[in-house]
Amino acid sequence: MAKKDKQQNDDRFQCYAQVIQIVGRTGLTGEILQCKVRVLDGKDKNRIVTRNIKGPVRKNDTIVLRETEREAKRIRR
Repeated sequence: MAKKDKQQNDDRFQCYAQVIQIVGRTGLTGEILQCKVRVLDGKDKNRIVTRNIKGPVRKNDTIVLRETEREAKRIRR
C-alpha cells in the first residue's frame, strides 16, 4: 500500500470534535488533559465523550479524533 493511499484511508475515519469541558489532568507528570468533547460529524454526531488529549487545548477548541468509540476512564481523586 502506497503512503498516499494510507493517508487517504486515515482521512476517511477522522472526525472533528469540540472541547466543551476540561475535567482535569492525568498522566505521570500531568501532561495529559482529560476533556469532555462533543463530536461534530460522523455517525456519532452530537455525542459527548470523555477523551484524553496531549498538548495545549482550551474550552471551545476543535480537535480531530481518529475514532469515537473509545472513552477515557474517569480520573480517580
